[in-house]
Amino acid sequence: MTSSHLRIAVLAAVAAMCHTVPAWAADTPAVQAALPSAAINPKAVLSTMERVADWQLANPSKHRPDDWTQAVGYNGIMALANISGSSKYRDAMIAMGEKNNWNLGPNHYHADDHIVGQTYAELYLQTHDPKMIAPMRAGFDDILANRRNGTLEFTVKGNQDRWSWCDALYMAPPAWLRLWAITGDQRYLDFAISEWWVTSDYLYDKEEHLYFRDSNYFDKREANGKKVYWGRGNGWVMGGLVRVLQYLPENHPERARFVQQYQDMAARLLTLQQPDGLWRASLLDPDTYPMKESSGSALYAYAFAWGVNQGLLDAKSFKPAVQKAWTALVANVQPDGKLTHVQPIGLAPKVFDDNLTEVYGVGGFLLAGSEVYRMAVLEKTKPQTVSVANPTGGVRGDELAEATIGKGISKPVVMDAATSAILNSQVIGKQIVFPVNLAAGETRRYLVLPAERLAAVPPADVKTHARFVPERLDDFAWESDRTAHRVYGPAIINDPKEHLISSGVDVWVKKVRTPVVDKWYKRGEYHHDIGEGLDFYDVGQSRGCGGTTILADGKLHNSSNFSKWKVLADGPLRSVFELTYADWDAGNGRKVSEVKRFSIDAGSNMTRVETRFKAAGKDPLTVGVGIAQRDGQGHYTADGEQHLTSYWQPPHGDDGNIGCGVILPAGADKFDVIDKQQLTIANTAPGQPFVYYFGAGWSKSGDFADAAAWDAYVRSYAQKLKAPLKVTTQ
Repeated sequence: MTSSHLRIAVLAAVAAMCHTVPAWAADTPAVQAALPSAAINPKAVLSTMERVADWQLANPSKHRPDDWTQAVGYNGIMALANISGSSKYRDAMIAMGEKNNWNLGPNHYHADDHIVGQTYAELYLQTHDPKMIAPMRAGFDDILANRRNGTLEFTVKGNQDRWSWCDALYMAPPAWLRLWAITGDQRYLDFAISEWWVTSDYLYDKEEHLYFRDSNYFDKREANGKKVYWGRGNGWVMGGLVRVLQYLPENHPERARFVQQYQDMAARLLTLQQPDGLWRASLLDPDTYPMKESSGSALYAYAFAWGVNQGLLDAKSFKPAVQKAWTALVANVQPDGKLTHVQPIGLAPKVFDDNLTEVYGVGGFLLAGSEVYRMAVLEKTKPQTVSVANPTGGVRGDELAEATIGKGISKPVVMDAATSAILNSQVIGKQIVFPVNLAAGETRRYLVLPAERLAAVPPADVKTHARFVPERLDDFAWESDRTAHRVYGPAIINDPKEHLISSGVDVWVKKVRTPVVDKWYKRGEYHHDIGEGLDFYDVGQSRGCGGTTILADGKLHNSSNFSKWKVLADGPLRSVFELTYADWDAGNGRKVSEVKRFSIDAGSNMTRVETRFKAAGKDPLTVGVGIAQRDGQGHYTADGEQHLTSYWQPPHGDDGNIGCGVILPAGADKFDVIDKQQLTIANTAPGQPFVYYFGAGWSKSGDFADAAAWDAYVRSYAQKLKAPLKVTTQ
């Protein structure tokens, strides 16, 4: 064996173990034979993705932070954030959004300046912070109100107010689809679809199944006499098709048309992949442009891998192409993480230096990696498929789905079947809960699989919390990312300063989506807003917001403070706990005790309560769920048909207004006001579950501007209880 042959053999062995080789050796037969099977390893894929992303973050691009070049990079970093075990990638994207004030680019109609909205929308779907999408929504609303209808001819002034070049189909439509998924506003969806097909009808060559870059290329020819189809330009379209299909509902009448174009283009592009696994800058004239090209190739790898993972592309034909492409892309990564062989910004194929990189190339690489990673994760695993359907005519956003975990799945995690993202989830007994966002009538699929198949599990995003607080007179406090409450324990009864006997529910209002309970207790002061919220509710001995009482002889008979507590689940998505209230006189000498099970979910202002009363005799108890009245002009609603009450308190100086709501799903017998308590009243038998919901909102949270908004929320919540999400597993 010659020294050169020995060197190649060693490289092949290294390739099989480490899944990367120097670019100079990537074309050698021994290395090519070793890499395709070795590269589909979850740990290797994730490690390479992180190395490339870390290099990019350490060597930031000099383009504007809202520029399209940067925004493609953000797409990739978000895809990495959704599978990485490190929070730094999503933190970097949130920091970027804050730096941009969540604004789109400066050119109002230009597709390139819409793409950054894709990342804003994806962050919103995880955090549900309204500021993340407010500027985008205002901008898109203005575009719809002043819609452009000019020609797509590229040489005409102002033509870029429409999607007149093929790159635009990656930049803009996925942002519009994501905003539609969040808001349910059909106009965003309709605009994206109609404008896509206008562009397609103009630029798509139905014979070649490829896109011209723009109208300037209709009559141009390469040196070999063939038409000019730009590699990265068609990569943009393929990536755009994927990112549209990720959010276009399965039952949408236009979906089949999008799928057909995607499959037709994929079939054509498969024939244009070069022996080294990459595509050339000019698809039909690789001899004139022999340079390896990472950015367009990454987008094709992304689109092919996604199609195989979705079952839309034949795995036997396309999976080897994905493996070959990924192998070649990894070979273009230098040891420090720099991705090379990226064609620079331009309007057409061009010759360029092998060592060039650009942030959009990194974005494409990370997107490809996210789907190759999914392919690797599922290689030897048959996940449990969970389908979640929205039976209603409105968006079901920031809501938890609950599924029974399949047999043999230990330490389960949930993957979004459309995007490869590992979702925030929580196991409670034999159930797993996870967040969903569903358009009206939409069904989305999720995959439940063992965590051991993953290279890493993304850190939990804690959105609910519940705990006993002995350091503050035996309080018990709980919160979601929307609201917080507390009730009082036994220690405060004998406290010489407060001496409070109360089973009423206190309200802590918050304007941040992060936990505050532990922070505020540690600080020891929470009656002034320093940017997160405060406590100004003043529950006293009232029922507060959602406390119960027993009615007898027209009087309220309240329990004392809770005597026992038990935490059953403490986040990150659902917190469940029980409070026991010892015997008290519920009228006419009848002794009653109570065990309440509270449950609060991420994304919800409402707490579910299942309470059971123990009492002498079998006679039913009359239970009232109370809302404390305040002096001044508030807004009160009692709706017998919907079994709910809603109250918008008068403003408390500069602190704003608090809304409180109560829902009895099984029905309310009547409503009454006793001792300044607005009561929703129903009967229950001792020992039987009595279920109700209560919750609070705040005028300064950004969610509820006025009484009408709070009323609408309580009514909407009551409607959701009547039409729960439909979950099926297989």
